[in-house]
Amino acid sequence: MAGSSDAGAPQRQYGITDPISLAGPVEADLQKTADLKKFLVETGLYESSEESARREEVLRELDNIVKDWVKQLTSQRGYTDQMIEEANAVLFTFGSYRLGVHGPGADIDTLCVGPSYVNREEDFFIVLHEILSQTDEVTELQPVPDAHVPVMKFKFHGISIDLLYASVSLLVVPPDLDISHGSVLYDIDEVTVRSLNGCRVADQILRLVPNIENFRTTLRCLKYWAKRRGVYSNVTGFLGGVNWALLVARVCQLYPNAVPSMLVSRFFRVFTQWRWPNPVMLCAIEEDELGFPVWDPRKYHRDRSHHMPIITPAYPCMNSSYNVSTSTLRVMMEQFQFGNKICQEIDMNKANWSALFEPFQFFEAYKNYLQVDIIAEDDEDLRLWKGWVESRLRQLTLKIERDTYGMLQCHPYPHEYADPSRQCAHCAFFMGLSRKEGVKIQEGQQFDIRGTVDEFRLDISMYSYWRPGMELAVSHVRRKQIPTYVFPEGYRRPRPSRHINHQQQPDKNDVEDGTVNISPDGQIKRKHDSAGAYDSEPCRSVKRSSISPVHQKTLSPPSGNIGDGTICNNQKKMASGANGESPTSLSNCNLERASCLSSPQESEKTLDSVASDSRCVSGEAVHSGDAAREHESCVPHVKNCTPSTVAVCTSLKRVAEKVVSELVGSESLGGNKSADLLERDEKDMGSVLVENMHFGVNGVVQSGLPEELELMQV
Repeated sequence: MAGSSDAGAPQRQYGITDPISLAGPVEADLQKTADLKKFLVETGLYESSEESARREEVLRELDNIVKDWVKQLTSQRGYTDQMIEEANAVLFTFGSYRLGVHGPGADIDTLCVGPSYVNREEDFFIVLHEILSQTDEVTELQPVPDAHVPVMKFKFHGISIDLLYASVSLLVVPPDLDISHGSVLYDIDEVTVRSLNGCRVADQILRLVPNIENFRTTLRCLKYWAKRRGVYSNVTGFLGGVNWALLVARVCQLYPNAVPSMLVSRFFRVFTQWRWPNPVMLCAIEEDELGFPVWDPRKYHRDRSHHMPIITPAYPCMNSSYNVSTSTLRVMMEQFQFGNKICQEIDMNKANWSALFEPFQFFEAYKNYLQVDIIAEDDEDLRLWKGWVESRLRQLTLKIERDTYGMLQCHPYPHEYADPSRQCAHCAFFMGLSRKEGVKIQEGQQFDIRGTVDEFRLDISMYSYWRPGMELAVSHVRRKQIPTYVFPEGYRRPRPSRHINHQQQPDKNDVEDGTVNISPDGQIKRKHDSAGAYDSEPCRSVKRSSISPVHQKTLSPPSGNIGDGTICNNQKKMASGANGESPTSLSNCNLERASCLSSPQESEKTLDSVASDSRCVSGEAVHSGDAAREHESCVPHVKNCTPSTVAVCTSLKRVAEKVVSELVGSESLGGNKSADLLERDEKDMGSVLVENMHFGVNGVVQSGLPEELELMQV
């Protein structure tokens, strides 16, 4: 039986703690696993043999290209004929392809390792880029040299490739180079270390799981679940492929003999109870004489601010989930609760696997949203511009958290949408807005994010490859004003009951629909609005009203541009607009003001009012932009006010897991206690006790994290 061991034989320990349970599957588990695999196949998560063969052929052709590229550079630099003959580059894969969990149409993460005299800045991003641009089979070539891990993105024979480069301290790269060996890290910089780390981590993950096939099936399942629930995106502050792989691998270590149906259920049990910011680790963190920094919150102040540390197993060990914010962690914990509830129902035969993968109804979950419209002259420009803006959306979430003391929470949705009625290249992203649950709101307290959005705009304007026509609009829209093109059927569906889809609890912390909305023309007339009111808007008007990094005086979008946050004319005109009269002209707007969301004093009230004066008006009136300049913002912007989470580490040689003991024997771990198939876990859990520890600001070991995520000022 896969994953099981002989009764009398000692079993190898995987991970840094003893397993929670050594129990293997019973017949019910095997049947549920068969049903799960059938569901994944029918859903189309496995590619065909023909596509697999195409991928292998593409990798062979790309391997030949990079080998010829290195030989060409070796010849141009005057090396001997023997050196030219021996010159070599080696292509490695990592990510989902290396782990064996890629699906149809997935990209291939690749790493090219070259000799010491071939550099990244000129040889890779200029010379190789030119070679690829002249290759007919290569399309959509996009260099990203300034990324945290510099990458060249393109399609080769229609297959998406993310190509990294690492120059190692060797004159000749052997064809059988083992990049898992520590010697490959000698005499290289930190950017090269990060480039190598993807392959080294993937190899380590496969070494550290008890059963690779069970790991792959479980990971494939949970990646699909995360995409359906809107929490699969590293760039927007959720978790990406390597993060999910590490979490699944840890659950495999804790249940080494479990089959995929059991592992999926245990995954949600474990991580609904995990006490973040305790780190998830597959092995102990170790230092090395090479001296590269490893994740250590005692030594590095930056590491203390990580909310959801998931540590890579290869030296130098890093936090792979540093993008996670308090808001995105909250969203993921809600989704873990949803998954845990459904798995309990599946265990009791009250639900089937399809229930677990119900899509998250994002546009029914909040009352107010930010809409980020990205506009360009053509599809090629849009692809480049969108990549840049999307990579910075996480910063908008972090800035809003910072400037509102964490009381205004954002839920960035990682899916993009396009309006087919527009004549220009366009896409849009959305963020849900809600007030932090359980926080007392004082009467008249406001959340002013005008300066926040201005700062975000300034960040966006730093794009090195900006071209005319690349524009951005940030708008505030209420739920009833969400454009219809975001809905799959092209029209708004009736709102489902919340218990059916297990959404978050309703909207006492959300923004009310009935308060004043942000309007670029200074008007607040919204009673005539309907879903999709902006859908058929001509492209040129959107471009005219969008924010361009270069053309600072472009107009705001018709749905209420927060970036430009226009406040127009006088109070009398605005009050009349609120009463349903015609709006004033956009040309009269003050283009340098941004909008303000108000937060009401009662939990049923919300933050959907415009602030232009020293107080945000929570009625149907908006003050003039000139008056706004003379007063303070509703909530003063406080720099560096984000409370830092105190991450956990006991020793660089051995970092004990902090929460396994909380999982052992807990009431919720077993799900429904009456289920016979769960009883065997309880018998094996009692002996597993792991110390729960964390470090305070002063580095002194403390014990017992509180139930809630601990936040401390540092």
